[in-house]
Amino acid sequence: MTGLMPMRWAQAQTRAESLRVLSEAGPNSFDSIGLGVNRNAIQLHWNTYDRLLRFGTQTRPDGTLYYDYYTIEGELAERFEVSEDKKTITLHLRRDATFHDGSPVTAEDVKWSLDRVLAIPVGKSQFSTGSLTSPDQFVVVDQHTVRVTTPQPDRFTLPNLAGTYPTIFNSRLAKSHATASDPWATEWLKTNVAGGGAFRLENHVPGQSLTLSRFDNWKSGTLPGFRRVLWQMVPNAQSRRSSLERGDADIVQDLPPQDAVSIAQAGKVKVVGVPMAGAFQFIGMNSAKPPFDNVKVRQAIAYALPYQQMFEAALFKRGQPLFGGTPNEADGTAFPQPLGYSTDLEKARALLAEAGHANGFDTTFSFELSLATVAEPVSLLVQEALGKIGIRVTIEKVPGGQLGTRLQNKEVPFFFEASASYFSDPDYFFRIFYHGPTRWNFGSYNNPEFQALVDKTRYETDKAVYDADVKRMIALAKQDIPIILLWQPALDTGMQQSVSGYKYLFHRQLELRTLKRG
Repeated sequence: MTGLMPMRWAQAQTRAESLRVLSEAGPNSFDSIGLGVNRNAIQLHWNTYDRLLRFGTQTRPDGTLYYDYYTIEGELAERFEVSEDKKTITLHLRRDATFHDGSPVTAEDVKWSLDRVLAIPVGKSQFSTGSLTSPDQFVVVDQHTVRVTTPQPDRFTLPNLAGTYPTIFNSRLAKSHATASDPWATEWLKTNVAGGGAFRLENHVPGQSLTLSRFDNWKSGTLPGFRRVLWQMVPNAQSRRSSLERGDADIVQDLPPQDAVSIAQAGKVKVVGVPMAGAFQFIGMNSAKPPFDNVKVRQAIAYALPYQQMFEAALFKRGQPLFGGTPNEADGTAFPQPLGYSTDLEKARALLAEAGHANGFDTTFSFELSLATVAEPVSLLVQEALGKIGIRVTIEKVPGGQLGTRLQNKEVPFFFEASASYFSDPDYFFRIFYHGPTRWNFGSYNNPEFQALVDKTRYETDKAVYDADVKRMIALAKQDIPIILLWQPALDTGMQQSVSGYKYLFHRQLELRTLKRG
């Protein structure tokens, strides 16, 4: 019958069920676990594999769907129970679930997949944040039931099972490509998919495109609205924008802030902008070394910065400011939150004088060239503003890939950087970015009271006690200011008016399963 339809109708029908996505780059691996796996890899495996659990959905005031970190639902597990002592999770698999090759999903596949997370260092490190450290904790009860145990109640166990690492593999297929030197088939899985998610991988041209087709036997949710997805890599931002504006592309990911503003103003296509959950851009100061070991120096810099100018110049106001707000005390328990600093040069000068630097000092402000679009205007405004209080700043542009090593070695005194927290709990954020000797403690913060509270909140089960401890940590972070949070940047995605169902996820990649035409 299709051949008897008018050509225009046949084309329209095809377009209605197909989606063309453009991004700057593609996945550097098809595996969900591995050192150096990029964000684009997440987009592929998120949509071609299932996980046992997933985060729920909430709706933002503008109508955008958004993941709900505090609601956990079943995905490949049709239901799950948590024991009264909160140390055992029993997961019941969907009995009709199959992998793309038609083989049934069993508890053995789940056991192998979870064991595999622990066998790969980056996965083991993440799972340890949820008290998942040994394969013995994953038990096959029967063909469709798995039990997960932890030595103590841990509120990060369920989120870890809903995250990007524990994809469920077709273990029989994967093991057929394992070797004695590669028992977890890591090499084969870098370029092959062994899943049962909502989409199959049909074709891959490295560096150019991927073609996905809907898996019509997917049982872990409502079937996606698109039967076919063509995901193409277009490195040039202007080319991506032009394709979107001509109507050739349905979705363009990661619009630069300036493009997001002008495209939205034109009104031909729509732009969905969502502040990135847990993500933040900031100015760091090494509080372990002079002059930044003096809290008054850090506070002086925080009061001297021209926040609004930086926000407009670097992000065109596309994001959520983390300047201003309530000073010296917590404004609720969510974090990141505004740190209570606004531009006040007189206060900055006074604090600098109290710190013994009435005549200022010389320092270097560093940023990595990969962040230059945002960091360059920020650095110039920092240099100008601090010059007004006597701090003489030299700007250092660091080649890509080098700043991280220097931050790890605590060699950089003053810098611009960006990062993101995997989970939304405030104590998790503080444990990563304000605690311990790691690279991620960007400010080398070491307030004993704060460090003790980070440890204390790890397994706290009394909400009132937990909230009080978190509020104290927030107050200390504001007062001691080891890093100056600037803003949460927006994830700007351009799309045709006909595309709906966009959902923001914590990993900032496309959720293809909810998208549809119309």
